[in-house]
Amino acid sequence: MPFIPACAAPTFKLHGASFTGLASPQRGATDTAVWIVTLNAGTPGTPHQLTREEIFVGLEGRAVATIGDQTHELTAGSALIVPPHTMFTLTNPDAAPFRAVAVLPVGGQALIADQPPFTPPWAA
Repeated sequence: MPFIPACAAPTFKLHGASFTGLASPQRGATDTAVWIVTLNAGTPGTPHQLTREEIFVGLEGRAVATIGDQTHELTAGSALIVPPHTMFTLTNPDAAPFRAVAVLPVGGQALIADQPPFTPPWAA
């Protein structure tokens, strides 16, 4: 059974956020990718969609999620389920970082603006 100690988990940075890859195909997972996302204070959301359902579970801080035309506040202990092919943003309007665990089925891809679909490196 694969084990990924925290010190061996790779971290990727993009758009004011960091993504620490825990489980993914490159790290032994076959069905589910899991990572920790940290949004720095004041980080605006990047509008995007995913080809598969994505789930966020808040660990600390606060973020504002916009999914389609609905807005939700994500805090420690709350969960956000983002349906596939639905435009959304995750914004940190506060002065403290926001952290969450994110889960995406293996094979899920991101869609940003007019770019071709891609597998985020933390989920690969």
